[in-house]
Amino acid sequence: MSPDHTKDGVSMPSRRRWLGAAAAFSLTALSACSTLPTKAPDVVQTPSPELPTPVTPKPVPKPPRIGLALGGGAARGFAHIGVIQVLEENGIKVDLVCGTSAGSLVGALYAAGRNGKELQAVAESMDEGAITDWTFPMRGLIRGEALARYVRQMTGGRGLEQLPLPLGIVATDLGDGSPILFRQGDVGTAVRASSAVPAVFQPVKIGTREYVDGGLVAPVPVRFARQMGAELVIAVDIGEPPDPKIPGDAMRMLMQTFSIMGKSINQFELREADVVLRPKLDGFSGADFTTRRRAITLGREVATAMLPEIRRKIAAKTR
Repeated sequence: MSPDHTKDGVSMPSRRRWLGAAAAFSLTALSACSTLPTKAPDVVQTPSPELPTPVTPKPVPKPPRIGLALGGGAARGFAHIGVIQVLEENGIKVDLVCGTSAGSLVGALYAAGRNGKELQAVAESMDEGAITDWTFPMRGLIRGEALARYVRQMTGGRGLEQLPLPLGIVATDLGDGSPILFRQGDVGTAVRASSAVPAVFQPVKIGTREYVDGGLVAPVPVRFARQMGAELVIAVDIGEPPDPKIPGDAMRMLMQTFSIMGKSINQFELREADVVLRPKLDGFSGADFTTRRRAITLGREVATAMLPEIRRKIAAKTR
């Protein structure tokens, strides 16, 4: 056999050429593979949607805590009812009430849950004799227990601290002349004490102390309404001004003295009020219970006239 041929008939030179071509192809392929990119393609980042900026809700405006300070003035106190009616009809919410003398009576019925219309119905049906228990004039003409019973009946026998609307009643300590603000205990006794005009009503004994009319220290209890937490005080002054004609009898002389004193004290007391209402009660006597309906009307008139001022003061203190 020739050295140039294999036994299968393929010559050795041909076999070499074939193997050489195969090796060359393989090297070319490997070279081509070595030029392929080895870096992975960049990943396209899709931006995430922006979250909305959280909105902080605005705080709901908070109106001031309104206190109603009701002054003393006996039968002239029916004007308080007209004021309450107008406030209710115009959506002005009273948060607490503080009263002296006649104001303590109206305030107690109001704090017990009676609205303006109901207060007027009570006033028009009130029997003066039912709240007047005359007694032998030792320390006063009227004992005052009938008034206390009437108030207990009208307030359901509840204590001051149990009434739906916070109530404060002002009286005067007869022993040292200091004021006291009743916030707890029997409503009837507190009203009786606050209304105990010296020489007209007997002093009211509570514990070891005796108390008389709150008008001696706070004819319109503005500072005590503040003490109870009022941020805005609407004061109703129904005090009877001094009579230019000097009275001749002893009782009228006593009332004249109270009028002079009350006018002087109110000059300081009313400075602390945000709004002062003064019903035009000229010619109305504190002893005349026949004018109750007209007094209510005059209370409505002054409250209606002062509504813009009341709203302005409320808006100024709303935050």
